[in-house]
Amino acid sequence: MSFRRVFIAITVLLFLGIGVAGFVKRDKTVTVTVAAKPQVIIEQQQPVVREGKEIDRVRRFFSKGMDKLPIVETITYSSRVPWLKGRPAWIADYASHYQTSRHFIARSLNGKADYITQNITPGNKFNVLRDDKQIQFYLLVNLSDCTMDFYYLDLDANERVFLKTYLVGVGRLDPASPSGSLTPTGKYMLGSKIAVYKPGIEHFFQNRKTQMIEVFGTRWIPFEEEVENCTDSAKGYGIHGLPCKYDIEKNLLIEEEKGVNGYNSDGCLRLKMCDMEEIFAIVVTKPTMVEIVKSKQDVTLPMLKENCLEDGK
Repeated sequence: MSFRRVFIAITVLLFLGIGVAGFVKRDKTVTVTVAAKPQVIIEQQQPVVREGKEIDRVRRFFSKGMDKLPIVETITYSSRVPWLKGRPAWIADYASHYQTSRHFIARSLNGKADYITQNITPGNKFNVLRDDKQIQFYLLVNLSDCTMDFYYLDLDANERVFLKTYLVGVGRLDPASPSGSLTPTGKYMLGSKIAVYKPGIEHFFQNRKTQMIEVFGTRWIPFEEEVENCTDSAKGYGIHGLPCKYDIEKNLLIEEEKGVNGYNSDGCLRLKMCDMEEIFAIVVTKPTMVEIVKSKQDVTLPMLKENCLEDGK
């Protein structure tokens, strides 16, 4: 009986040891899985809010309903127009006449963020910037939180209208720079030597022939001249999309990860592709100023007053 009891005790201890080992092993597996979750959460970008509300009035540039912005009008397409003689009018002619980009017209025409397709037939409707309004655009970049506020300025009414806040990538931190970053501070006017890049377009960049989308994404708007309190010249700086790669098999542009909301450029301002193409479509035909500041604390916004419009959104 003594030997039998010893045998039973050893058997029980052996099974308990196996159970504990199995529990520890399972516990380790669960720990690894849980630890991986925060990486996904960190990469998600939360909507930028203004005074407790998320605001996006940019969509109203392209709306053909009653909620469209007061600086746009809806046009019904006709190939015969009084301001063009001798040939039919096409989208490029409307764009030139109304000082509105073809990309702007395409998005309004297509009813979605498609800036390329420009198929049109008589009777189609699209929006243009009103030619009886004096407007400019103003971009306020805050280096402290890597955001860019977008306004339009109504010179006739002496008022500004806030449109949207974008996350931007700015220059790497540099204690030797007056701005503390490779991105300078000050007021700059944007230039007209803009560019639209597609896969296959190559130029020399830093003495090496390269695909332009891998440097500037799909759009480029340069700084053209210094206006006030600039810590560097305008030359070489600009606003562009995130660098991206072209996946031939999937026919897809893949953007660089974590390219916005941080200090990661050589000095230019970088936006996600969808944001850059949106901004580009709107501002390239009108005078546009970008003001870059370390903090919004001491900023004096242009125009006498701010119009919050009726929707409050």
